Amino acid sequence: MERHPSGMVRFFLKLDKIIEGFAISLLVAMIFIVCIAVFTRKLMSFVFPWSEEVTLLCLTWFTFMGIAIGFRERLHIGMDMLEGFFSQRTLEIWDRCIDVFTFFFGLYLVVYGWEFSWMMKDSILAATQLPNMVQYVVMPITGVLTCVYSALHVFGKDLRRYHVIEEEIKRDDA
Repeated sequence: MERHPSGMVRFFLKLDKIIEGFAISLLVAMIFIVCIAVFTRKLMSFVFPWSEEVTLLCLTWFTFMGIAIGFRERLHIGMDMLEGFFSQRTLEIWDRCIDVFTFFFGLYLVVYGWEFSWMMKDSILAATQLPNMVQYVVMPITGVLTCVYSALHVFGKDLRRYHVIEEEIKRDDA
């Protein structure tokens, strides 16, 4: 994997900062809304009617954004204990196969996520009166991001931003 990112990789890394910032904002909003809901429920015997719905919306979007980020960081479930039994070349080929499978999973999210989101366009969320599609349109967005990340991985572009995590795990396992 390359250590000096090309212009394309730099573009996606900048886009990643925006995506991660958005995901973190969703998490903060979710925590804030839940804290306010608990406070108002316990101390004022009042709950904002939209609090649960918006919290669930934030949770859904945060989770799917996390899926894409996890694929970018190669945080998928791996079988590291088998690494000692195979040559480095075999492991590299297997990594490419995983990237291809990940790409097809991303395509699945794009196609069926969009189909499901479109099906929900006429359904309305009760408290916010938003189309239910708003909750599910994150699936095809995650699919596009997953396809981009896996395609770049197939072509040897390393988009991981958090190499320290992997190095710490390997150090702890040694």
